[in-house]
Amino acid sequence: MQALLRKAFYFSFLIFNCSLLSAQVGSVRNDVVVGFTGGGDMSFIDFSPRVKQTLQPGITGGLVVRYTSEKYFSMLCAAQLEVNFTQRGWNELIDDGSDNTYSRTTSYVEVPFLAHLSFGSERRGAQFFLNAGPAVGWYLSETEHYGYTAERPWDVTSRANNVTAQYGHAVEKPFEYGITGGLGVELLTAIGHFTLEGRYFFGLSDIYGNSKADPFGRSANNTISARLAYLFDL
Repeated sequence: MQALLRKAFYFSFLIFNCSLLSAQVGSVRNDVVVGFTGGGDMSFIDFSPRVKQTLQPGITGGLVVRYTSEKYFSMLCAAQLEVNFTQRGWNELIDDGSDNTYSRTTSYVEVPFLAHLSFGSERRGAQFFLNAGPAVGWYLSETEHYGYTAERPWDVTSRANNVTAQYGHAVEKPFEYGITGGLGVELLTAIGHFTLEGRYFFGLSDIYGNSKADPFGRSANNTISARLAYLFDL
């Protein structure tokens, strides 16, 4: 399974590079924009064995640099690099009658390497775009949130599937990698570029060890985000 996921990651990286190499036969462009982005995340962890969850909210934001190299028919081809702070994690859905609650927020520095393909107005007006490519990240910190009362204390004896190894278990693997992609719209104006994008991150690495001796065979981050960005031409 891990070998298959790694192949998917390498394949996405190949797509990213091929998209740049193909940008040699259209009308040449040499445009650079920079700016910043911010928004919200909704995350969960793909656990095996399964842990029942709802989405955990967080924030995201960072810096963006984009280089447009050519226009191929009606499609503008660019490479986009970002450095983001992002919050991931999970919010458990505990329905064993204990009235306990549990969530965890993890913070990462994330660096996506994106192929940016856009269609529409080139100087003023609206563009629709696709972002896709690999992303790597580095774990910074985490916060656990336990919910219980004196009358209904913390009690894990009836947890679904008897899965309790995640409680108090810090992230073991700080380096993260995966595939990310999104769709959005960009408004080009006299004072800059304004974008709105929906994006999904699919983790290919695990936050915990995944050997036969470890409690989880898979523990990967997955994140849905909505983000706004302001960019300006250099």
